[in-house]
Amino acid sequence: MKSPLPFLAVALLAVMISGCSGQPEPVTATPAFVSEEEAFAAAEQTYRNYVDALNKVDLSDPHTFRAVFDWTTGDANASARESFSQMYADKWKMSGHSVVTLIEHSTTQATPSTDISIAVCLDVSAITGVDKNGNSVVSPDRRPVQSMQVTLKPAASPTGLLLSTIDGREGAPLCAGS
Repeated sequence: MKSPLPFLAVALLAVMISGCSGQPEPVTATPAFVSEEEAFAAAEQTYRNYVDALNKVDLSDPHTFRAVFDWTTGDANASARESFSQMYADKWKMSGHSVVTLIEHSTTQATPSTDISIAVCLDVSAITGVDKNGNSVVSPDRRPVQSMQVTLKPAASPTGLLLSTIDGREGAPLCAGS
């Protein structure tokens, strides 16, 4: 009689290689929002999470960039990756925190295939930055509060959305201090 050990070893190896021992976790689909209010609330939370991630970035540690990348897709993601890579290479140092002062409903529809657009005011007055020689990299013409139009796309994320584009002033709200 042959020993069952070779069969058991192969079976155990197959389970270990597959990384699971049972049914796979179901893939969570992008949620459909039941109302415009729910979609806007998700968009607002997504943007606030993105700003929180930005405020935690340490330009000397690329690992801290990941949280920002996790809240972006498309053009916003490509732009963030390019900007952070350049600032890291140039040895910039940033300090301070930005603060969301206003998020308004721009256009929202309660369907999962529709982009959501929000108007944002972001106070950046406390943000300072210097290059490797200690010279300021902040434009003397920078407005203390930035007006932006932000587009979010449905995606598999904790809020069901990711930032896809961030555009400056045109079409954005007129923010106090901007």
